[in-house]
Amino acid sequence: MRRVCVISGGITKFAKANPELTQEAMCKDAFDRALADAGLELKDIDSSICTYFSDHFNGQLLFDSLTQDYLGLCPKPSMRIEGGGATGGLGIRAGYMNVASGLSDVCLVYGFEKMSEVSTAKGNEFIALASDTDFDFPVGGFYSGYYATMAQRHMHEFGTTAEQFARIAVKNYDNAFYNPYAQKHERLTVQDVLNAPMIATPITRPMVCVMSDGAACVILASEEKAKQITRRLVYITGLGCGTDTMRLGDRPRGDVILLPGEEPEKYAYLKGRWPGVASFRGGREAARQAYLQAGITDPLHQIDFAEVHDAYASSELQTYEDMGFCKYGDGGKFVESGLPYLDGELPVNPSGGLIACGHPVGATGIMQGVFALWQLQETIQDHMKSDRLQVKDARRGLIHSHAGTGTYITVHILERGW
Repeated sequence: MRRVCVISGGITKFAKANPELTQEAMCKDAFDRALADAGLELKDIDSSICTYFSDHFNGQLLFDSLTQDYLGLCPKPSMRIEGGGATGGLGIRAGYMNVASGLSDVCLVYGFEKMSEVSTAKGNEFIALASDTDFDFPVGGFYSGYYATMAQRHMHEFGTTAEQFARIAVKNYDNAFYNPYAQKHERLTVQDVLNAPMIATPITRPMVCVMSDGAACVILASEEKAKQITRRLVYITGLGCGTDTMRLGDRPRGDVILLPGEEPEKYAYLKGRWPGVASFRGGREAARQAYLQAGITDPLHQIDFAEVHDAYASSELQTYEDMGFCKYGDGGKFVESGLPYLDGELPVNPSGGLIACGHPVGATGIMQGVFALWQLQETIQDHMKSDRLQVKDARRGLIHSHAGTGTYITVHILERGW
């Protein structure tokens, strides 16, 4: 396979509602920014991957055909990818395969969601359809309930506290305050988060992402083509994808999936308890594949920042452990140590994450790729008019896209090559 680079990215401001822009116009806005940033023209794009989560929000099937037309890309090849919350990450994976295989030299990966087309209650109903509609959904299953269950189990198993979840929300809100593309610009304290309205114990409102409108895109190219376009090369050096059962109760217990460089003795204390409902087995497998390809054996010290799927503050904490940033059970201690803060050893969600930046589902995983690209190109100042969120001397970043209760998870490693 050929080596693949991310050469450009574009994003719209994520917002609770954007009545002025249609879905097609949001995609065009993000695409135009990416084209201009790379100095490309429409004719330079060989193919495209379109990602959006739900036809229900739009009341429109085959919406990718509308956007393909609106972007002026007909009759070039295109395809739609959908995989719940991991839709954007799966789109980048598909774009990578497109370029690595030689089918395209330059591939646009773009995604969108306009969730304000329906009420919040109806939106939650649509999102709940991504759980088992024969078993979970009919008995009132909804995602805040699922994640609260996982958070409660993590607290029971490892002594994790609600305050530790709250610290993650505060961290991400603090980062988003300096991100002009973010949906939320608020400053919160731990007590603000803990005293906020309860959604599902122990998860309060600021610990949960909200419905959002927005679009994002990245442009991928072969190494040869990328060298003709930019000197600030950013390679995708590792990618992985993992899956799990849709129903939490069906998840078996067994030995921990070992990441490269780990020994079984490290997790002897978890025998018979993993993954349960406190860990994401699919995330662990995705990380294993990506680390193996990228040559990572010590993620805490070999990865300079990460953009992870924090639909809930509790899921970010769980993901610290799945990615090998710390041992299973130590996620709470990890956030208390300051390691995932902007000035810590491994900043997590410098963008503000889903909690504060926003979660227009089909765009979210691609948004992570855009911010990772800007970090590695050292262009945060150019795009945000401030370098406050620039991770200093960043050489390697991780992006993590997650669906359902961990039913699809992707991990990509991006690495600076200049």
